[in-house]
Parts: sequence; C-alpha cells; structure tokens
Amino acid sequence: MSEKLIRTFLSIPVPQDVRSKKNMLYSTLEESPAKINWVKNIQLHLTIKFLSHTPESVIEKIIDRVESITSESKPFDIFIESTGCFPVKERPRVLWMGVNGNLDPLYDLFIKVEDALDLLGFPKEQQDYKPHITLARIKYPQKWTPDISTFLKSSYDPIDFPIDRVQFFSSELLPSGTVHTLLKSFPLGESI
Repeated sequence: MSEKLIRTFLSIPVPQDVRSKKNMLYSTLEESPAKINWVKNIQLHLTIKFLSHTPESVIEKIIDRVESITSESKPFDIFIESTGCFPVKERPRVLWMGVNGNLDPLYDLFIKVEDALDLLGFPKEQQDYKPHITLARIKYPQKWTPDISTFLKSSYDPIDFPIDRVQFFSSELLPSGTVHTLLKSFPLGESI
C-alpha cells in the first residue's frame, strides 16, 4: 500500500487590511469578461515554500526543521504596497500585491527553510524568490485576456506587515474550491 501524499505549503499570515485592499483591487476588474479566479480572503498569505505532494511520514520531520529555524529567527516588520502580475501584463496568470521594506530577514528565513527542506527531499526553487501575496489566478485557454492596466496602476496606502510567525498548511483541491487546513503555527523567536 502506498503512503498518502498531502499537498502542503509554508506561509506567513497577512494583516486584515489586505482583505479590504483586495476588494478595492477586485473592483478594477469586475467588468472584465475574462475568467479571473480570486483568492478567498481567508486564504490570503505570503508563501515561503510550496512543498507540493508531501508523504505523511515526513510531516513531523518538516515540523521539527521549521521549528528549529523559526525559534531562532526574530520577528520583523515589512510593509505591503504596489500591485503586479506574473509573467507579463499582456497575458497575466497571477495578480499580486507586493511587499517592501527591509526584506533581508524574509530572504534569510526563506534560505534557511530551503536549505533545511532540501535535505528532506524538497528541492530548492530554481527561480529567484519573489515575495508577494497572490490575489487572483487566470487560466488559459479562455476567450478573453483581461486588461489589467487599471489594476496595475491602482495605488493604496502602504499596509504595515509585522511578521511574527510561519504557518504550515495542507491544501486540498475540492470541486467547491481549495481548502487549507492549518497543521502547525511556528512563532518567531521562541528561543531567543
């Protein structure tokens, strides 16, 4: 019998203000005929690492590794500002809110997680880490490509983003949508 695989990811919870800004940004595209899949407010987060299909037997090892990293990492502050898309505005697949400020502690956390989980069989990302908060996804082929110029030009006051924990989630794809279940929360700086 093969072992059960669970889709998992590590992330940082975002401030409540992100939800109201997402609604404002949604209004810039609500007239678009294109099919745009907006992330549910409860699922907004800043991804540290998407682990994908994770064997159940490895979950505790992941928790141990991440706990040792987060307990030695101090809480820090950044802020959320700007909008953007991946890969290009002419055919966007992801719409996002950007983060700014002193991002060194965030990159440091990311690198430590990457190194620790690489040893458990979760390969390091091949692309540079570009921290962002995904607001919507657009799949092709579809009849329309959305014009996101108003979304990209939208401005809002920067949102303070205190980072004091990392969260470990499972992600289940259901016909009604994706369901995230919190497996563990890791406060930063527990042993400092």
